[in-house]
Amino acid sequence: MASPRLLAAAAATLTLSLLAAGCHTAPPVRPQAQSARDTSALTVTAEAALQKGDCRTAAEDYAAAADGGTVDLARRASQVALACQDFPAAWQAARRWHTLAPADRDASLIYGTVALTLYRVPAARSAFAPIVKATGPRATRDTIALIELLSDDPDVGASPAFAALDSAVDAKSAAPPLLAAFGELALEAYDFSRAELRAREVLASNADSSSGLRLLARVRALEGDAPGALAAARQATQADPSGNAFEVADVLTDLGRLEEARQELERLRSSDVAVSEIDQRLALLSYESGDLADAKRRFTALLDHGEASASALLYLGDIAARSGDEDTALTDYRQLSDTSMALRARTRAAQILADRGKRGEALDLLDSYESEHPEGAVDVAIAKADLLADHGDAAGGLPIVAAALQRFPQQPRLEYERATLLERAGQVDQSVKAFEGLLRGRPGDPNLLNALGYTLADHHLELGRAEGLIRRALSAEPDNPAMLDSLGWVRLRRGDVRSSLPDLARAYEISRDPEIAAHWGEALWVSGQKAQARKVWAEALARNPDSQPLKDTVHRLVASGTS
Repeated sequence: MASPRLLAAAAATLTLSLLAAGCHTAPPVRPQAQSARDTSALTVTAEAALQKGDCRTAAEDYAAAADGGTVDLARRASQVALACQDFPAAWQAARRWHTLAPADRDASLIYGTVALTLYRVPAARSAFAPIVKATGPRATRDTIALIELLSDDPDVGASPAFAALDSAVDAKSAAPPLLAAFGELALEAYDFSRAELRAREVLASNADSSSGLRLLARVRALEGDAPGALAAARQATQADPSGNAFEVADVLTDLGRLEEARQELERLRSSDVAVSEIDQRLALLSYESGDLADAKRRFTALLDHGEASASALLYLGDIAARSGDEDTALTDYRQLSDTSMALRARTRAAQILADRGKRGEALDLLDSYESEHPEGAVDVAIAKADLLADHGDAAGGLPIVAAALQRFPQQPRLEYERATLLERAGQVDQSVKAFEGLLRGRPGDPNLLNALGYTLADHHLELGRAEGLIRRALSAEPDNPAMLDSLGWVRLRRGDVRSSLPDLARAYEISRDPEIAAHWGEALWVSGQKAQARKVWAEALARNPDSQPLKDTVHRLVASGTS
């Protein structure tokens, strides 16, 4: 029986083989045999479509064939539809497979995963419950692998995974490593109280559990409990000195106490910790604090000693770009073309080219990535649309996303991108309608609830409804900084300045996002706390000097003398 990791690997391999064959054309008009839903004929046309590189037709014909076919056919149909990222077809095929083989663990895994992609949480919960409740070392390993795969999947994510999996855990029978994994999932899903509960369950079985102490330290840091976080971090280090050597420094970083984190890392030079790991963390600290000269010196030294990863070169490219040395930045980004950072590097290089007025060359750079990595077609479409929007042509990104949705129907990230592009293009009513349409298909999705609520609030529309939507989102993810920011923003829009401040302060404490800093600073400014507002903005600008929303807010309120 295949493990989740093996299933993912198989799906990835199939995706590569299908897309490499050129699965990127829109579906042609179907022949008459398909409309008759004849299983044999549909299977033949599906395979023929694969050979031609028509991924969508292959997925849809296989799904239709599976409705009247065998378990093996339903399995094949599910695999093809997933590889083609045709989620409606994958849902049709996976339901058929799961119906025919309800005890097949692989069928349950695929069915549950597709259900979560479409935000059908109850169906996913039902499919995953027997897997989560299974006991024994192998079951624990497989469930932890499932958690990691779902939370890392860009089309699923931690919050839906948490909603589908957590309720099935029995704390009395679950192994401590599994409880710790669920605690990490709760943390990623922005439910800090649930994460703390899992940490305490782990520590109840072993007070010196390093995984439990690490989890507790992270929760307390995110809750703003600095003494508690540091105490738990030090206990974790004592419990496992080699495995948790950086725990105290990491917690100090999470708390925003960067100078103390730097001192802690320097202290570790006298220990057995690898010097290269210390130097990489010190370089990153300098970058995050806005000390680009020191960050450049440290990252360059790592490269000179052959101790840096591709991420170091990406940071050097970013430092060069932020310092105005665009030619050096482009050179650094080009060196990453064959690494895991390739798309990020090309996206940033494309931004520079577009800034220089070379929009066609910028888009070609992204297109060339897709030709080399066809499995990244969705990411490339979004990158191209964002590139155009960032340069004042959000409307130009809409056809790109529309074409991608023809290839990948109901792809959640593409649908979300379309709704946000409409807003950026000034088509606010259409954006609201798009988000409302998505919510009808994904009722209760907290990201969509928040997006719709924020869009309404940002444009002074239906503020009462906007706040209700945002509060519903927060009921699912009570500590999500984006949603706390939205709540603070809508309260500010409604004139309740005093109530907006705690939510915005808390949101920024959790994430240090520059747009949240812009909102928090604006609330402080309007409340008369202008010195504090300037302090918030200055710190955020030091970390994120290129943030346009932040710069626009500062200019609007400070440079214009707005009171």
